Amino acid sequence: MATATRSTVINDPVGIHARPAAEFAQAVTASGCTVTIAKEGGAAVPAGSILSIMGLGIKQGDTVNLTVEGDNAETVADSLVATLTKAE
Repeated sequence: MATATRSTVINDPVGIHARPAAEFAQAVTASGCTVTIAKEGGAAVPAGSILSIMGLGIKQGDTVNLTVEGDNAETVADSLVATLTKAE
């Protein structure tokens, strides 16, 4: 099984709030991969859970790390980073 990791800085002035968290969680679920998200230096949580994402308290300027496991992990990781940063 393939694994891919990505890091990205959140530039949205309000960070990851409910709407982008929901969009991201939906994209994770649709990918069919196992995905975790972590704020840099923090514990990873399941990225398919809106509440887990919101619980990270990600703010503007925070770096987040994604780990994707599954088929097409590299492509899925790139797509998920784009989902996280598209609203900026």
